[in-house]
Amino acid sequence: MADADDVVLDDPVGESLRGRHAHLARRLGRAATYLAEVSTFSALPADPGPAEWADLARLLGRGELADMFSSPAAPPPDWEPVFVLEGLQMIWAGGGETGTGVVELGAEDVPEMLDLVARTRPGPFWPRTRELGAYVGIRDNGALVAMAGERLRPPGWTEISTVCTAPEARGRGYAARLIGALAARVTSRNERPFLHVAEANTQAIALYERLGFKTRRHVTFRGFRVP
Repeated sequence: MADADDVVLDDPVGESLRGRHAHLARRLGRAATYLAEVSTFSALPADPGPAEWADLARLLGRGELADMFSSPAAPPPDWEPVFVLEGLQMIWAGGGETGTGVVELGAEDVPEMLDLVARTRPGPFWPRTRELGAYVGIRDNGALVAMAGERLRPPGWTEISTVCTAPEARGRGYAARLIGALAARVTSRNERPFLHVAEANTQAIALYERLGFKTRRHVTFRGFRVP
């Protein structure tokens, strides 16, 4: 597999919006964000000034959430902080488990996917989030009990995200199987998997390390309310 430059992982949202996800982007000047039902993630250049923040405000609309992901840029003082979450960015170094018994999830599965996300809260997921990449799941007696998918797509990389299992189905190794299936899919394209996880979620971090992921850097996720 060809080596991929991990510098693009310093701005995974911006790199995705400029590249593989350009068809899902809204743009104004140097500000960019996803279509509303796809994702709330937004991106600005590394050195945004008042004009770039104003463009982002016009893109999003007054009172809307500017989810800046891991961007360190400081907004104008009248942008109200909504959340701050410390996390880790992890990259796949090889190994892990094979992903057997998983099914492909499509548009017809979105209601069940939204219900599972509502019960497990793995992170942001909207009616069109599945358009960011492939999503796979595991069913038990026909019911969707676990899923995971592809999210950000900077050049040479694919983020694995929305890893979740219904409370009644935990402890069966479903998350490992889903991640294994997605990792195989990503590497078959000569890309490398990566992911993000809350720093406090030590159980998930331990699982990811067992599956072959290692920490690349600490990140701080931040969101602001557009004035």
